[in-house]
Amino acid sequence: MTRSILAALAAAVTVTVVSGTGCNATGVGDPCIPEAEYSTSFLGFDVKEVNVESKSFQCQTRLCLANHFQGRVTCPYGQDKSGAPFPPATKACFTPIGQAIDGKDPTTGAVPASGIGVQPQCSNRTADKAVYCSCRCADVDGNKPADQVFCDCPTGFSCTQLVSSIGATDSGLTGAYCVRSGTEYDSSAGCPFCDPTTANCGHAQGI
Repeated sequence: MTRSILAALAAAVTVTVVSGTGCNATGVGDPCIPEAEYSTSFLGFDVKEVNVESKSFQCQTRLCLANHFQGRVTCPYGQDKSGAPFPPATKACFTPIGQAIDGKDPTTGAVPASGIGVQPQCSNRTADKAVYCSCRCADVDGNKPADQVFCDCPTGFSCTQLVSSIGATDSGLTGAYCVRSGTEYDSSAGCPFCDPTTANCGHAQGI
């Protein structure tokens, strides 16, 4: 069973980690869709967060990384709080298996009082730049202790510290992961939204 753990990074951002084991570098960079996106109540990731999902059957590495990514992989232009796409897009958000994203609590069926919609992806951190299969390449000190499993990052990826602390019982998930070179997170760059009027994120989304 997977579980999420929230903790602070050294850079004062939030980290969500779905627990699991180490991996090898085969398949690093392959596209993946985080498990959370199969829920109709999931409204998307926050660009200030890092999500590490292990036990991912989509990845040869068994680890799907969402590195400072906003929104949903499957919906680059998002949707408003009523579930409608932002004009001129004509397609709203759906799960990978075609279910509409309604934001309702899966237990109570209630819609959040905030009425939040799905945020568009950041045009400078689209899914191809921020969500892909990865693996843990070093511990929080930059070392590779023999009693833990690590990988060597392939060409085009750098071993980058992402998770600084999530509690003593899950120290095996802290440390560095293989990150696509040239896509390191820069908080000063902001998050310009993907805009359906220009289709600037590579998908017309029904325009």
